[in-house]
Amino acid sequence: MNLNQITIPSTDVPKAVEFYQQLGLTLIVDSSPRYVRFECPNGAATLSIHQAEELPKGEGIWVYFECENLDEQVEILQKNGLTFEELPNDKPWLWREARLKDPDKHQLILFYAGDNRKNPPWRIE
Repeated sequence: MNLNQITIPSTDVPKAVEFYQQLGLTLIVDSSPRYVRFECPNGAATLSIHQAEELPKGEGIWVYFECENLDEQVEILQKNGLTFEELPNDKPWLWREARLKDPDKHQLILFYAGDNRKNPPWRIE
């Protein structure tokens, strides 16, 4: 089994399209304003967005994007106008992360973990 895609809700799909293209994703399905799908620059996973009347309550959705050159990528995205709420920093779980929110306030984490992504020292055998 492999993860194909994640679908997240948006109250403004065209605004979300603009944001995710600015983030570096490529639009591959456009059924605006009710549904769109993107592919990431690396890997095979896709992210889709569907029109919603309201968003989930509570902490909402967290989406992780892995970037080998995290610090450089964040710098480029900042120069392109994206605002980060947390710049790249090392976490106790051995990942380096930066955080920002999309227009619907979904938490996005850009990270690099290397081998620790799937094989941290505390992995269960």
